[in-house]
This record gives sequence, structure tokens and C-alpha cells, in this order.
Amino acid sequence: MRNLTLVDRLICHADNALRTLVPGVATLERANPANTAPHHEFSAAEQKHAAGLMRINHTGEVCAQALYQGQALTARLPDVREAMDEATIEEIDHLVWCEQRLRELDSQPSLLNPLFYGLSYSIGALAGLAGDKWSLGFVAATEDQVCQHLDEHMHSLPQQDQRSRAILQQMLIDERKHATVALEAGGVKFPAPVKKAMTLMSKVMTGSTYRI
Repeated sequence: MRNLTLVDRLICHADNALRTLVPGVATLERANPANTAPHHEFSAAEQKHAAGLMRINHTGEVCAQALYQGQALTARLPDVREAMDEATIEEIDHLVWCEQRLRELDSQPSLLNPLFYGLSYSIGALAGLAGDKWSLGFVAATEDQVCQHLDEHMHSLPQQDQRSRAILQQMLIDERKHATVALEAGGVKFPAPVKKAMTLMSKVMTGSTYRI
């Protein structure tokens, strides 16, 4: 298997961006956890709220795809680059699960996804340039933020929305694993002030994509 040049990788990343941003294009590796959960009726307000939460989670997976791709582009060590690529593949399942659930809720992904993809890709590339230990540390810190959101959303969903909750539960398991793997691979733990700044930035994404 030949080594990919920078141009080769950029082409692959452009292809991944299209697969991420165009609904219905990405393919699953694992079955949707919601498949075994029952359907329930919702009030209009409950359905709108559930859709808003799942739209946030979908955009979070769009950002994860971009973040991992950006880091893989600039990661120095081949094994770190491979870890980023593997994480990208695993996050695709989350992306498709959320997209499928949005369709069931008669909703759609956020119109702001291309903007957040571009921003996340740039942040990921910069993190990779800072060094692999910082890049991996950023992955761990980001996944911690995602886990916090997922936990909050599982409690905020309508009680009868077992299908959305099943998706978020599996996503939470996977994201915790990604955070642990990143730290075990040499990532540094970010200090509390940095994590607080990341939390404030994430609120911009969640506040806007809940409605748009």
C-alpha cells in the first residue's frame, strides 16, 4: 500500500467532507441502536424539542469528522494519523444514526453544518501542528465536552423517546472510549481554564443549531 502524498490526502479529505455534509451519502458500519427501540407518539412541542437535540448531536458529529480529518492531515506520527482516521470511521455511524432519527422526527440537519465543518477542520489542523500530544489532548478534551452534552440530552429528551435515547447511549459509550484512547496514546490533559473556554465555544454551536 503506497504512502499518500499531501495532495492525495487533501483529495480524500474533500471526499470525506462531501460524504459528511450531503445527507444520505455516508454509510453505516454498525446497525442503528434505535432499530430495537419502540416508536412513540409525541406532542408537537416534544417532537420539536427532540429534533432540536438530535440536530445538535448531528452537528457535533459533523464537527467531529472535520476535527479528526484536520488532525490527521497535520499529525506527525503515522500511528497517530491512523488513530485519527479510525476515529473518523467510527464517528460516521453516529452521524448517520442522528441523521436517520432526524428524518423520523420530520426534521433535517442544521443549515450551519458547512460553516461548523470548516471551522472544526481548521482547529483540528492547528491542533495537529501544535504536536501530537496536544492534538491527542484536544481530542480527549473535546470528547469530554461531547459526553457532557450527550448526558444532558438524554435527561432532556421526552421520557417516551426511547429511540433517540438508544442512539445517545451508544454514542456516549463510543465517545468515552475515544477520550480514553487519546489520553493513553500520549495526549495531555488540558487545564480547567482551557476546558471552560471550549465549553463557552460549544454553547455557540448548540444554541444556534438547536433551531437552525
